[in-house]
Amino acid sequence: MNKPVLACYGLSRTYSDGNRTTTILHRMDLEVFPSEWIAIVGNSGSGKSTFLHLLGGLDQPTKGQVILHGVDLREASEKTKCRLRNHYLGFVYQFHYLLPEFSALENVGMPLLIRGEHPRVIYEKVTALLEQVGLKDRMQHRLGQLSGGERQRVAIARALITEPLCILADEPTGNLDPKNAERVLELFVHLQQSHQTSVVMVTHDMGIAKLAKRILRIEEGRLV
Repeated sequence: MNKPVLACYGLSRTYSDGNRTTTILHRMDLEVFPSEWIAIVGNSGSGKSTFLHLLGGLDQPTKGQVILHGVDLREASEKTKCRLRNHYLGFVYQFHYLLPEFSALENVGMPLLIRGEHPRVIYEKVTALLEQVGLKDRMQHRLGQLSGGERQRVAIARALITEPLCILADEPTGNLDPKNAERVLELFVHLQQSHQTSVVMVTHDMGIAKLAKRILRIEEGRLV
């Protein structure tokens, strides 16, 4: 039986404000298996993005554990968590979070540069992937020269360039007009299938959620 590439058990997150404690997430369990697509839905403010940040090791749970590639992130140093994220996770957000002073090619290649790969290898991998996402002729363009849809395609390429085990996507088409959102989503589905990457996607759009193998909802801080 396949082992999960990413999992959490008993995951809880509370916030304290003076004498008041608010529980956002309560004892959540999830296992993500190879090539699996999971959609997380819920009302605004239900904790969907918080849950994704916890899964990605970007936030620390109050209780419970997150296991990435067999490593308990609760026990890992910040340096180890950064290395694990670089090797095994890709992130795609509603806002692309690209670096405006760099070209599309440089933005996509950044995770490999951080990893220490040879510049020639990085160039070959990045150009091949940008060609896949239809940006072969836009590789040297900076963000100001790219449309919103093109920027999000760059962000998807950046998430995939490390060949991660899992992509965590937070409303990846939420900042696009309907036409560009449809194009980007079609590309995302195609690349997920061709790269056989697991996906955990937060979305409020049930039309997008129905593309997933599993749809889970966060209700009253619990995953159902």
